[in-house]
Amino acid sequence: MQQASESPVLVGVEALTKIYRTREGTEVEALSPVTLDVRRGELISLIGPSGCGKSTLLRLLAGLEKPSGGQIRWRDGAPSRGTDIGFVFQEPVLLPWLSIQDNVRFPLDVFSIAKSEANERAASMLALVGLKDFGKALPKELSGGMRQRASIARALVYHPRLVLMDEPFGALDLLTRDRMNDELLRIKTETAATIIFVTHSIDEAVYLSDRVAVMSPRPGRISALHTLDFGGARNESVKDSPDFHRWLSVLRRELK
Repeated sequence: MQQASESPVLVGVEALTKIYRTREGTEVEALSPVTLDVRRGELISLIGPSGCGKSTLLRLLAGLEKPSGGQIRWRDGAPSRGTDIGFVFQEPVLLPWLSIQDNVRFPLDVFSIAKSEANERAASMLALVGLKDFGKALPKELSGGMRQRASIARALVYHPRLVLMDEPFGALDLLTRDRMNDELLRIKTETAATIIFVTHSIDEAVYLSDRVAVMSPRPGRISALHTLDFGGARNESVKDSPDFHRWLSVLRRELK
């Protein structure tokens, strides 16, 4: 099987910058030139101090904001109607009056997918994230971890080429977060999704990532980029390996 590090580039970020103008008229440089190639099938984590532009970079990739300079190049054509990009936020942001299945199906309704196909795809995604028996439940009836699983299912339901995840597990307790990390690795394996993952947890970044990009304090730039290879499938045993702890030390040192 082809490794992510050997896979073709899906999207290239080339000298991307972002400058915000405050109400007082002053300029704040959020991103200094950022250059990064994201390869098909990889999970790449962005880590760095608060305010360094990690979330800004995701929003630029998603088309939610326009860059001040540089460009984003999709190697096989620009995103179509937004269906090529999935976004998972820190909070699930589910519509409280809709069932879980209807929440997952919602993007397909927006894109006018036939209802029979939309229902089938939503049910398939719910099964993938372990919520097969909770399609009729309302969001308030699920735990935080289950709601976030539904959010991931919604982001994957239209088979996006790129999934952007902005601290999706940051609000969860440690045990639930660990379970969600394992779930994400399983889902990535089963879907071959390409994922950019923002986190403040170095442990999480090392455990999940094919590569880790370290960002500098604002204005954010990529100060280091590392490929992590533990020589096999990721599971809890990886956390006991010398390589895992070596990477924790390397990244902690670089963040300081």
